[in-house]
Amino acid sequence: MIEIGYINKMEVLRMSPNGAYLNGEDLGEILLPNKFVTQDVKPGATIEAFVFLDSEDRLTATIQHPYTEINHFAYLECVSAGSVGAFLYWGLDKDLLVPKSEQKDRFFVGKKYFVYVYLDEASQRIVASQRLNKFMSDREPEYEPGDKCEIFVAQENDLGFRVIVDGKYWGMIYKSEMFRPVHSGEYTYAYVKKIREDDLRIDMMLEKSSVKLIDATEQAVYDRLRDCGGFLALSDKSSPDEISREFGISKKVFKKAIGGLYKSRVIAITDDGIRLT
Repeated sequence: MIEIGYINKMEVLRMSPNGAYLNGEDLGEILLPNKFVTQDVKPGATIEAFVFLDSEDRLTATIQHPYTEINHFAYLECVSAGSVGAFLYWGLDKDLLVPKSEQKDRFFVGKKYFVYVYLDEASQRIVASQRLNKFMSDREPEYEPGDKCEIFVAQENDLGFRVIVDGKYWGMIYKSEMFRPVHSGEYTYAYVKKIREDDLRIDMMLEKSSVKLIDATEQAVYDRLRDCGGFLALSDKSSPDEISREFGISKKVFKKAIGGLYKSRVIAITDDGIRLT
């Protein structure tokens, strides 16, 4: 099935003075303009072409491959902005429109923005939106710890990177758990660590953890360390009051927990506190 907004395998039907006409199946014949016609484009051949509407709302094909297809998130650079909206470069001669109604921020030329690329049903035009939450699922995530998911790496913050899990849910990868670098705008794979009940956000890991934290107190200390960026100014030398204020447990129980984490090589204990290794 030939679809607008995707790279399709299409048969060349015939040549014309304007270019080559491709078999768009239910969409009819689709013109591949002359500037994209190469020696390989001849009747009977099959080529890969991206289908979209041109500026005059005509179905058009191109052998240029955009940075993304519809129904995907992307991190794209603004090349112009005006009263109609902002235009982003996405690898095609025809730039991608972010309508004014789909903008959250003011767009500046040369700056990159996170958007969702989709097909506007009314106009059949490919457009983008900065209102990402519109395209997220409102259902409770049904993942188990260790499940492998595709993620889109979004904004970096002090704790790590916000990510979008399977194109449906917000997630987080903490810097203290990053065993390899990631970059904004990247699609990659990660593993579910846990689902936070307060906001249904999913904590993700780039690698499956080999550490099994069975003790609840150890888990609480570990989670708090992760939330604090990997360091906590508490140790076995801290006062019972400081430990109680932070965790609501006795110093004896706290010492046992960090001792277990230390033996598992999850943390290092220093004079000024504890940190994730």
